[in-house]
Amino acid sequence: MNRSIHAHPCRTSSVSTTYRGGMSCVFCAIAAGEAPAIRVYEDDGYLAILDIRPFTRGHTLVLPKRHTVDLTDTPPQTLADMVTIGQRIARAARATQLADATNVGINDGPAAFQTVNHVHLHVLPRRNGDKLSVAKGLLLRRDPDREATGRILREALARIDASQ
Repeated sequence: MNRSIHAHPCRTSSVSTTYRGGMSCVFCAIAAGEAPAIRVYEDDGYLAILDIRPFTRGHTLVLPKRHTVDLTDTPPQTLADMVTIGQRIARAARATQLADATNVGINDGPAAFQTVNHVHLHVLPRRNGDKLSVAKGLLLRRDPDREATGRILREALARIDASQ
């Protein structure tokens, strides 16, 4: 079954939030500029934003602007484009002090801890020996300076683009 844009609310909780423009999906609202986010990357079809509850500094979410819920209704090309953008963000994070390595993944469905029903790719910068800080991040889930983190990633992406 192919679900149309904005057909289903994104939040899995029973509390429904409506954003400006009548959108019930927080990621659709962010993509439309109706809800705030720290944008790391954007083009006509995709957006990369810092996670508001990051596991590590630089934890970025890559999402299509067109609403789909999960892997079952997301076109393969959309997933491929998300991974390509995620790869660029991972390269940018590795070009800074944010990462020595990266975890990349999609939580597909509530049983897999998908908390927003709008498909998105997690790009999780990792540092050598960061096991305890990642465990702490799982509990605390905050970045003390999100604006600086966003700037670091945007500047690294610009340097990568300029070198190509």
